[in-house]
Amino acid sequence: MYPRKVEYAGNSLESGLTIKLVKHTIAFVLDIQVIDDPAAATIALEPMRSRLLSELAAPASAATLAARVGLARQKVNYHLNALEAHGLVRLAQERKWGGLTERLLVATAASYIVSSGALGPVAADPNRRIDRLSASYLIALGARVVREVGDLVRRANEAGQRLATLAVETEVRFRSAADRAAFSTELTEAITSLVSKYHDESAPGGRAHRLVVVAHPVPQKSDS
Repeated sequence: MYPRKVEYAGNSLESGLTIKLVKHTIAFVLDIQVIDDPAAATIALEPMRSRLLSELAAPASAATLAARVGLARQKVNYHLNALEAHGLVRLAQERKWGGLTERLLVATAASYIVSSGALGPVAADPNRRIDRLSASYLIALGARVVREVGDLVRRANEAGQRLATLAVETEVRFRSAADRAAFSTELTEAITSLVSKYHDESAPGGRAHRLVVVAHPVPQKSDS
């Protein structure tokens, strides 16, 4: 999905004062931004900065945010500078109040997820020796999906291209463990057949794709 485009322009009236827009930029807000930089992850996970990110779903100034979160404007500016320096918020527009210029910032994404890549050498890796029938292996696969797709999305955005992906999700309720085992066998056979049919190692211009199929119990209220 392409990033949602949010554009703000024109004059507005707040608190009885005319605010003239002197500069505007188009803010492209991603649905999800994957954070793979350890410093950026540390910044985003700090409770107040995380709160400010949630408040910046729409452009706001430090003064507006200070009133919402109950902090001094100077302290809010300190947090905003850190978020902006690590690419988590960006300038959406500037407005002029007399001789003063007010900056309105907006979050770069509607939501964020920290990639396992931010953990460096201790990041989960399915290539390590892990029992492939274990939940740990499933978690490692999920971590690799976030890491690899996050990097691919970043590169596609930089190139102004769309990344081709496929995701299928459903829910199945098995009558018994025997049915679950039979389903697993049939699914494995079907995937093996499809891969054998469409995989071509030597096709000119072909590109390898990673296919990951996982299943886990749906969490019950008592499990959380």
